[in-house]
Amino acid sequence: MFDKIKKFEEELAEFTGAPYAVMTDCCTHAIELCLRYDRVRACKFTPYTYLSIPMTMHKLGIHYVYHDTDWQHWEGEYEFTYTRIWDSARRLEKDMYRPATMQCLSFGHGKPLHIGHGGAILLDDKKAYETILRQRYDGRDLTVAPWQDQKTFHVGYHYKPSIEDAIQGVALLQGVKEHNPKPVYVPYPDLRNIKIVDDSV
Repeated sequence: MFDKIKKFEEELAEFTGAPYAVMTDCCTHAIELCLRYDRVRACKFTPYTYLSIPMTMHKLGIHYVYHDTDWQHWEGEYEFTYTRIWDSARRLEKDMYRPATMQCLSFGHGKPLHIGHGGAILLDDKKAYETILRQRYDGRDLTVAPWQDQKTFHVGYHYKPSIEDAIQGVALLQGVKEHNPKPVYVPYPDLRNIKIVDDSV
């Protein structure tokens, strides 16, 4: 059944020009997997983004600071400075992949490929690809079935996409290929005006 997910990943990689693509259950978890893999300890990004980004930084214990207002009007994607990771949640274009990066996509409502939820990572690092592929589904090797036959598991997370989302993604991607939509500016609130409190401490 995982061949449906693999098919979507292959078509997404071909369209974007990325050597590899890993589908996840959401863009936020795609970003988290990249931050974990690269063991990021500090970064800088725009304060005009979705709340889940600073929440993820808190979750992973990453020190972060916000860019100034020059980043207020980003279109399609922005970079996590001091890393190779991009939040490309609002961009999906032919040959968009930036070599030597990890670009994280979103398939939520209002996004270029609006499955409703889901995300993906575009990358050209084979080792990172193989590791993140295992990590996104509880450390499982999907060539082994049933999973109980696998005797060694690397640490992973339950961030796998659904088969249904992958099937829908293949169908909707055809429309994106035909229209190749350009990124547009979408306003976000300034996160510097909010306070995050950790109740678990």
